[in-house]
Amino acid sequence: MNFSSKLLENAVNEVAQLPGIGKRTALRLVLHLLKQPKSQTHNLASSLNNLVDNIKFCKKCHNISDIDICEICANPSRNGEIICVVEDVRDVMAIENTSQYKGLYHVLGGKISPIEGVGPQNLTIESLIEKVKLGTVKEVIFALSSTIEGDTTNFYIFKQLEKLAIKTSTIARGIAVGDELQYADEITLGRSIINRIPFDKSF
Repeated sequence: MNFSSKLLENAVNEVAQLPGIGKRTALRLVLHLLKQPKSQTHNLASSLNNLVDNIKFCKKCHNISDIDICEICANPSRNGEIICVVEDVRDVMAIENTSQYKGLYHVLGGKISPIEGVGPQNLTIESLIEKVKLGTVKEVIFALSSTIEGDTTNFYIFKQLEKLAIKTSTIARGIAVGDELQYADEITLGRSIINRIPFDKSF
């Protein structure tokens, strides 16, 4: 792809690094931004800079937050005896949209995937185990996607928790095998959480 401007080429190359964005789509997006008022593009750039410089991760659940303790963890009406284990913030948002879950969360930051070089040490599994060891948590719900990586991660955490004599459950398989949690419709996802089953009976 030949560019008439080095500035344009640099911008396209940066946008093309985003997931699912190829060079042609990146070019279309950059040209669109050039057609907008400069103030709009400056606002976009400012928002991204502000996000990168000031975003925090909740010290309790690792969810993305504006403050050290996220609003969910700081909410006294949430049930602190139940923790729902999810892959990332998109899953928290998906479950919250169902209005069916009133416990707390633990965001792993990914799934175990040897092919991609992601092991247990790259996730927040250790802090989850330490949290459970405090004795206030009564149930851990596994809500990872129904994929090989998700099932592997679930089983690994289950084995770590097994000796702690805590209740473990997994969302019902209303979510099709291979589906990502974030793409499930709210009704199906809500029912899957309500009708969760003991984890050791899911395999």
